Amino acid sequence: MSGDVDEADRLARVTLSRAIEPGDLRVTGLVSELGAGKVLGYLEAAAEVESHWGFGIAQELGRVDPAQVLEQAAARGIRFIVPGDAEWPTQLGALRDAGALHDRGGEPFGLWVLGSHDLRHLAGNAVAVVGSRAATSYGTEQATELSRDLATMGHTVISGAAFGVDQAAHRGALLAGGPTIAVMPGGVDRPYPAAHAQLLETIAERGLVVSEAPPGAGPTRTRFLARNRITAGLAEGTVVVEGAVRSGAMNTAHWTTNLHRPLMGVPGPVSSVASTGVSQLIRLGSASAVTNAQDVVTDVMTHAARAAGDGADLVDESFVPGPVRSGPQAVPAGASPSATPWR
Repeated sequence: MSGDVDEADRLARVTLSRAIEPGDLRVTGLVSELGAGKVLGYLEAAAEVESHWGFGIAQELGRVDPAQVLEQAAARGIRFIVPGDAEWPTQLGALRDAGALHDRGGEPFGLWVLGSHDLRHLAGNAVAVVGSRAATSYGTEQATELSRDLATMGHTVISGAAFGVDQAAHRGALLAGGPTIAVMPGGVDRPYPAAHAQLLETIAERGLVVSEAPPGAGPTRTRFLARNRITAGLAEGTVVVEGAVRSGAMNTAHWTTNLHRPLMGVPGPVSSVASTGVSQLIRLGSASAVTNAQDVVTDVMTHAARAAGDGADLVDESFVPGPVRSGPQAVPAGASPSATPWR
């Protein structure tokens, strides 16, 4: 952590994180504009005005002991990082201007992190690989191979540790010996799904498990939706491997578009219902079609070069990588796509 962050600000953000739902637009924007301390004081004053929108929040704020929350988290190996910390991924600041989806949005107050690696370092060269929970064998195979090759090429793979494509993405990165980041809808100490407890333990050892929700928080629909913007916000670009038109993967895709970052899709069989969302993204021009890791790296590099204003024409798209051979490595039980139940 960095000395640039005032301790009072950190404690205020802990209190807000404990009392307010992730991505609450009524508060995230105010915190970005005014600072956590001022917003906390404003909300605490609402405890005296029953008709105020913040009245219910104020009741929750009064029950939080932020110093105790940090102490209890630290005892479980969990740290809380905030904007201004040396470990804070500055690219999350783009969420301030990325609009809203399903009433969620804004830069998070902070992130709860489990694992010894540095989040800013890992997220500095990261690609999100997301997709359907009810993935087909084609989808899990593509996610595993793509993520393995991205990790071999030096990229961190970000996903959500769910069944299907997410766990295949993490598994591929782990097979290559690379780091991976799991962004959770609940607390980092609450494995979800429970069947992936061992997978998440391995991710924490070789990468990071992060969440906007505080320790102990369970997953809810709102927290899933808020989580998706963190996944997109941490990554340089997002790849969708299978996904229905209405799905969490499509929500993450929309956040990627709102952030003006590369959105990519792995084409699936035209007869596959699992790939309808990806096919639509490609058909409408929202996503580029990618078939291997080199395609992904080319899209990400081209976008970065254009954003920097130079070098866009120097990216060599003619390079076709040879097959990547990864030696066998220990992967936790339950991490195999074929052994994962559909949901």
